[in-house]
Amino acid sequence: MKAKVIVVLSAAVGLVLALAAGQAIDPAGDKAAEEYLASAEITAAERLTGPSAVTNPYKLTLEKDGVRKPALWKDVDKAERGRPDRWQYEIAAYRIDRMLGLNMVPATIERRYKEVRGSIQDWAESRMSLNVKNDKKVPVPPRYVFGWNRSTYLQRAFDNLIGNEDRHGNNILIRDDWKIVLIDHSRSFRTGKKFTEELIYTEKHREGPKPMKELPRAFIEKLKGLTAEAIKQAVGDYLEEAEIAAMLLRRDLILAEMDRLVKLNGEEATLY
Repeated sequence: MKAKVIVVLSAAVGLVLALAAGQAIDPAGDKAAEEYLASAEITAAERLTGPSAVTNPYKLTLEKDGVRKPALWKDVDKAERGRPDRWQYEIAAYRIDRMLGLNMVPATIERRYKEVRGSIQDWAESRMSLNVKNDKKVPVPPRYVFGWNRSTYLQRAFDNLIGNEDRHGNNILIRDDWKIVLIDHSRSFRTGKKFTEELIYTEKHREGPKPMKELPRAFIEKLKGLTAEAIKQAVGDYLEEAEIAAMLLRRDLILAEMDRLVKLNGEEATLY
């Protein structure tokens, strides 16, 4: 009986941490999504082109047991002027997202298409992109403003951590419940000094103040607990040692920034 109580309490604590740090995670749902992405039959494919699809990924139609769903497949793997653009980062970003309890990145795994390795990701259904929201001046409904602001700060913290230099309004998607979905991470995990000595999102951001104004305590504790070994176990061969080391340097910068904000604004206004 005592063992059962411990298991129940552990599950409850895990759920609380997930709800505090991001959008509630369903491990069974992730497993089912990954299995579907891996085993469903590819029944149609459409190559995406244009300015919003610079890596020319494929929108695949999958079908299994009468269930038909779209998915995004990407095989980009190049480096121009020292700036890698790799499908492997899509999988690493998904695994880091889940490791931190955020649940902002759709399920993503490796799968071959036409005998070529690439990443395949759950197609992210959304109400609109951030660009559409901004262009059409769509206001956040009052009942969602509080959660929207906190999700935005978490997005900035996540992109700071993974060194994502390609975040823009077209790859921040907004669901009907105003939760954020983050896609397109093939230009993340930078290792240069630009991405290890200064964060992308701070009050010094080149496009204006974009701080991580407040973050969950549970998220901060997860950051503190990150080690090279733990990250390697989570991402496998999808990241190199230098990319993991650079991420830990950014982790330290995030923690230092949050310490600064606590001293400036107070702990209650900075951590929740």
